[in-house]
Amino acid sequence: MPITICRRTVIAAGLAAGLLAGPTQARRGWAQRIRPGDRTARLVVPFAAGGTTDCVARAVAEILGQATGWSFATENRPGGNGNVSAEFVARAPPDGRTLLLGHVGTGATNQYVYKYLPYDNIESFAPVAMVGVLANVLVVHPTFPCRSLAELVVHCRSLRPGKVSYGAPGKGSVGHLTMEYLKGFLDIDLVHMAHRGRSSLTKDLLAGDVPVAVDNLPAYLPHIRSGALRALAVSSAGRWFSAPDIPTVAEHGCGNFDATLWWYVAAPAGIRRTLMRDLSDAIVTGLATEPMVCRMRGLGVLETPRSSDELVEYMAAEHLKWQKVLVTAGITAQ
Repeated sequence: MPITICRRTVIAAGLAAGLLAGPTQARRGWAQRIRPGDRTARLVVPFAAGGTTDCVARAVAEILGQATGWSFATENRPGGNGNVSAEFVARAPPDGRTLLLGHVGTGATNQYVYKYLPYDNIESFAPVAMVGVLANVLVVHPTFPCRSLAELVVHCRSLRPGKVSYGAPGKGSVGHLTMEYLKGFLDIDLVHMAHRGRSSLTKDLLAGDVPVAVDNLPAYLPHIRSGALRALAVSSAGRWFSAPDIPTVAEHGCGNFDATLWWYVAAPAGIRRTLMRDLSDAIVTGLATEPMVCRMRGLGVLETPRSSDELVEYMAAEHLKWQKVLVTAGITAQ
């Protein structure tokens, strides 16, 4: 009887990475496990076409297609910060032909933001591989009287609570949660001004209607470089490769601060272990190639090829971190 897996069985079995199979070997093994002619597959994307997540998904689909011989297409199913896509994949047959390009929301934080999830983010999926990470940036309008994170702390503490506001693209977004994490670290108070997406936030920020914002770095780099916005810090553990002149939050006395957007691939629970290993090996091997590294870096994304068991450990740590952040911030599921 074929062995099936979900995340907890991955942890229990202690799967090895096994990154020895090249594309040709992976394709040969794949052919032995699928029906002739059954070559179509899809990678479900939780956001609309054209954004960074969509571009990352297309790169991963290309890797999988080249390694397996399957025709991988990306399928955009936005909604609920990834919940719509996650539910769709969770209900799909566990045959490896429907995969999820998940992110920090579906993998860790949504369960603390939404009262009802149409899937179980532990039991409904088998984690396949980690893909990449993206730093957030803390930016201010040039008229805001702070030129560093240290000055922001002093400024916020000098005012009554609630006098300084910040913007992020929606409640539960990685920008929103990053600032709540930062507020707890620095013991400062800022009021969240929720926006319906990045375009609305950027418009208000550039107009000076929102003085402070936290969001994914690449979208704001042109405005930072032109002087239309001022960057105070990036949220990654180390300085970001595309903006090495911007200091990290950690450099301001927050030693282990790290809050990034990250992506991973997951399959419906019940997938055969051998098939999951093929998928994992293909992604990890493909992301390490020079053309794919250049492609990901061109998107502002740091490629992070990690196998299934490494992904499980990473997600477990993210669960604990974000649960603590949301409890401290008093954010309850709605």
